[in-house]
Amino acid sequence: MPAYFHTFVHLLFIGVIALFPVVNPIGSAFMVHPYLANLNSTEKHIAVKKIALYAFFICTISLFVGHWILELFGLSIPIVQLAGGIMICKFGWEFLSSDKKEDKLQEMPAQEGFKNIEDKLFFPITFPVTTGAGTISVLFTLSAHSANTNWRNYLVNTSAILLSIVVMCVLVYFFYLNTKRIINYLGSNGEKIVNRISSFLIFCVGLQIAVSGIISLIKSNS
Repeated sequence: MPAYFHTFVHLLFIGVIALFPVVNPIGSAFMVHPYLANLNSTEKHIAVKKIALYAFFICTISLFVGHWILELFGLSIPIVQLAGGIMICKFGWEFLSSDKKEDKLQEMPAQEGFKNIEDKLFFPITFPVTTGAGTISVLFTLSAHSANTNWRNYLVNTSAILLSIVVMCVLVYFFYLNTKRIINYLGSNGEKIVNRISSFLIFCVGLQIAVSGIISLIKSNS
């Protein structure tokens, strides 16, 4: 039992450390804030809960069957990076290019605001902004690292990684839900500045992901 416990804690620590930079719940919370800015408290709880559940679903699927899904459709991670990066750039540019975006959001009724964002909770907010190609790549690596012919060892290893995924989803839920409180300390002008910076970061992150995909494609074909 002590050996299993040590292995479990070790893999749990590795999982959290490996997933935290790619999920980046703190930075992602500021990038996602423009999407959730017009929701009331109840709607935001519902939206953030869905995002966390979607993130858990994506991570779990990636851990167990993600590799086979990509093979089934003949897709590679660089292609996912390129396509996802382009879509993130698109949404980031939409926020940046509209000077009246925030005013329109403030004038919009709460119900309409939730309806406007509901179809974006999975794509692009959860995937690829919250859990993108980088997260999938890390989970593929963790899956290979946890593989073991002994079913008890495999169960312990997989349980540790699953718990690390749960930890990440809890962090996503916490930071996404409380971003507004942080911004409130900055005032209305501070909120506009944060939203603009966040929109720019969304665009930059998308561009970086797309470029990484292009570089990986070039390297794989050279």
